[in-house]
Amino acid sequence: MSRFIERHPAWALITIIAIAVLLWLIFSVWPPGLEEAIGRKRVFLNAVFNGITLGGLYFLVASGFTLIFGLMRNVNLAHGSLYLFGGYVGYAVSTSTGSWTLSFIVAFILTALVGVLLQVIVFRRMEGQDLRQTMVTIGLSIVFADLMLWACGGDFYQIQTPSWLIGPVDLPLITAVKSSGEPVYLRYPMVRLVIFAASVVIGVAMWLALNRTRIGMIIRAGVDDRDILAATGVRIQLVFVLVFAFGAGLAGIAGVVGGTFQSLSPGEDIRFLLASLVVVIVGGMGSIPGAALGALIIGLAEQLGSVYIPTYAIVVTFLIMVLVLAIRPQGLLARR
Repeated sequence: MSRFIERHPAWALITIIAIAVLLWLIFSVWPPGLEEAIGRKRVFLNAVFNGITLGGLYFLVASGFTLIFGLMRNVNLAHGSLYLFGGYVGYAVSTSTGSWTLSFIVAFILTALVGVLLQVIVFRRMEGQDLRQTMVTIGLSIVFADLMLWACGGDFYQIQTPSWLIGPVDLPLITAVKSSGEPVYLRYPMVRLVIFAASVVIGVAMWLALNRTRIGMIIRAGVDDRDILAATGVRIQLVFVLVFAFGAGLAGIAGVVGGTFQSLSPGEDIRFLLASLVVVIVGGMGSIPGAALGALIIGLAEQLGSVYIPTYAIVVTFLIMVLVLAIRPQGLLARR
């Protein structure tokens, strides 16, 4: 990031000003003229928090994708299918057992097992063949989509939120001031805040595991030179299978999260695959902090765009991607 500031001081200054303006809009009391110009502050704050929590969901999907694609060099364009499969598994488990927590565990395990099969049967036979991996996984994603459509139908499903997470919570952010001078505080759904906090914990744990542990050192060394690492006695194929399984399991967990505060339906696999691609391109391949930053930027852009420029909301995310590719093609926080 310091190198980016040195090379592009103007863009760095624009970014700092944009962040300062955003923080002022969030924490300050808006003057009446501002509300007349861009609408009520409550609507703006809801869009910001929706964007942040959506970014947490995008991070869960994209972090698994960046492990598999950016770090292991496996082009898995069936990653969105893993998301949708995990969501359907979570819905089935939560409906049959009534346990929201158990749905995460089962979805992670089953999706991780599918990831193991993909790594062993498909990617191990096509190591270094990016084009073949791309074509095969596109075909697999179509097959998976048809199988899930056959098994689950074309209906919309939503995973029931547990009772202890139902309801809003008051946040220390003023949305308006009454005529009596009493401030009105923002109320936001508890489940979204808990899920975002969980995504932060997962992201920090992943970064620490990759950069501060022996297994993380082995993974990074195996990506750079697997032959030398294998010569030291490390079972590199087993390590890659476990990493692939973990990345797939994260997509399954994200499916349960998405099914909880959004919905599950055919087509969500393509949507989250595209979102993962954009997040990884913006943040930088193989970078967990990059995936977090990219997910936050894209989540905020989608939600703020849907409120203020709904016709062009989707265009904004791709404009951000094009801008990043033009200024820093390797991504904002790419691994060196």
